[in-house]
Amino acid sequence: MGFRIAGTGHYVPDRILTNADLEKMVETSDEWIVTRTGIRERHIADPETATSDLAAEAGRRALQNAGIEPGDVDLVIVSTITPDMPTPSTATVVQRKLGIPPCMCFDVEAACTGLLYGLDIAHALLSSGQRRTALLIGGDKLSCVTNWTDRSTCVLFGDAASSLVLQADPAFDGDFYVGAEVGADGRDADFLKIPGFGSACPPTAEGVAQHLNCITMNGPKTYQMAVTAMSQACKKVLEKTGVRADQIRWAIPHQANDRIISAVAARLGISERIYRNVSRFGNTSSASIGICLDELNRSGQLQKGDLILTAAFGAGLTWAAELLRW
Repeated sequence: MGFRIAGTGHYVPDRILTNADLEKMVETSDEWIVTRTGIRERHIADPETATSDLAAEAGRRALQNAGIEPGDVDLVIVSTITPDMPTPSTATVVQRKLGIPPCMCFDVEAACTGLLYGLDIAHALLSSGQRRTALLIGGDKLSCVTNWTDRSTCVLFGDAASSLVLQADPAFDGDFYVGAEVGADGRDADFLKIPGFGSACPPTAEGVAQHLNCITMNGPKTYQMAVTAMSQACKKVLEKTGVRADQIRWAIPHQANDRIISAVAARLGISERIYRNVSRFGNTSSASIGICLDELNRSGQLQKGDLILTAAFGAGLTWAAELLRW
């Protein structure tokens, strides 16, 4: 029995928010944003659009790319920090919107690392024989948890979803999942968080006025820890698998900040094989790595057998590096 990435997809809203647009909203400039983040524009969803809408469209495109019908799916995993509602899971809403029959559906919450957490879980369920075809989605409407008066964070985020179809296939010789290093350290969770509106800080009018429902971040600490955690995780997964850095065809770090991407690439010595699109999308949380994979796939830049090194870091603090074989 082989395991393959059968299809990829992504979806971003039509509306583009440029740095010039942000200059009219907060005290910032295109030069300031580009120099510190590498971001030039990001996509923003309409108020009536929910995370499940983004996720369902990304999932639909991945299924079409794979040539697989919704009725063939028996596992739906959605990674998100902006679910449609606390319950039911966004995965079940996506299931309904795509017409997927009754099956296992659940959400994963590991922030920007969520797609890789979901990939690890999906592979385990497929390889155990419990499931045959998984639809894995990373999607977030970050604009609804962004404080648009905070110039240090509002320039960073965009709305998007990406999706992978993962399949156990007896006719396929190989396994997309080569190895992984996945972890978290909650001791520093306060560096990056949304302080409300969970059980520890229930929703109130005062909380909304104080932007407690929005992302807060210690930028310098997050930068340092992201570079260190992703670099170390990548080195560990290469050691585990016996793969050399020069054997990697593509490296796809989480697209949070161009300076973080460059620092990780330099530590690994693979700068020329790094895929980047952060300038066009900003930080799209767990959607970012899937968007990169979909762009590479649809542009014909992936060949069977290519090794792809992925890495992410997010709130929690969570991290993961996973080595995939196309």
